[in-house]
Amino acid sequence: MKKLTIAAALAAATMLATPAQAGSDEGKIQVKVLATGVLPDGKIDTVVSAAPSVAAALGANPGTVANDNVVPTIAVEYFMSNNISVETICCVTKHKVTGTGSVAGAPLVKDVLIVPATLTVKYHMPLGAIKPYVGVGPTWFIMLDAKPDTTAVALGANDVDLSSNVGIAVQAGVDIKMGEGMGLSLDAKKYWVGTTAKFYAGSTNVLETKHKLDPWVLSGGVYFRF
Repeated sequence: MKKLTIAAALAAATMLATPAQAGSDEGKIQVKVLATGVLPDGKIDTVVSAAPSVAAALGANPGTVANDNVVPTIAVEYFMSNNISVETICCVTKHKVTGTGSVAGAPLVKDVLIVPATLTVKYHMPLGAIKPYVGVGPTWFIMLDAKPDTTAVALGANDVDLSSNVGIAVQAGVDIKMGEGMGLSLDAKKYWVGTTAKFYAGSTNVLETKHKLDPWVLSGGVYFRF
């Protein structure tokens, strides 16, 4: 019975000691709470097909641009060593697409919801309180929703579908220690990823275009390491 009591006491002590790891510079888990600017390119790469009436309305050199957006972001990072970590981010960003070139100013697509699911392997270079890093990894841009905007509707489109595509991201940033297991974080990512847009009039595909999104994603906020 005495041995069981001692074992139970040791187990309880271990459980109570575990929360003390929170706020540790040597912790394995780091969480970042960030404000993130998503700055897409959004230009047309290729017009795959277009109905004659739509092609005439698009003109000789149609282009597109997607608006910038600022969203809250959570990043979760696991440290395999002091220098190597793996990070994933979570956010949803909303955009609209407007014409350029021969369709300059034309509202084409609205309410585009994107989840930029990204996983990067990062290399850290601790320099005291300042810890710069670089990273690289795959991304999957998940398109949750999109609607044709007024110009597309005027051309007969009542639905639009944007494909979810895989791409690559590189990143660079710095964590600046402000206290035990916490501090400020600045991060910049460059993505190379595209999407295919298909516009439908009923069940008929009246326009199909390939786009380069290739956004810059710039973040700033705080980190907590556990």
